[in-house]
Amino acid sequence: TGQIAAQLISRHWIITDASNHVEQVRGLGLVGHQPLLQPGEQFEYTSGTSLATPQGSMTGTYFCVAEDGEQFEAKIPEFVLSLPRTLH
Repeated sequence: TGQIAAQLISRHWIITDASNHVEQVRGLGLVGHQPLLQPGEQFEYTSGTSLATPQGSMTGTYFCVAEDGEQFEAKIPEFVLSLPRTLH
């Protein structure tokens, strides 16, 4: 967490299915929002994507601007996507 407020402006997702087909998604905000977050504040949202396989993964970057005008990137570590009951 930072010491000043920051606004999430845009995102870039890299979505990979189990066949190694990669799709990149870029866009403004998250599900129609460009949240302005105060230090320590959180923003949660739910979204989805379509995969040609039952499993895959996503990683990405949020592009943000701090209240003082400094631009920065927040890297999102890779996480697993799977249909219910397909992972043990």
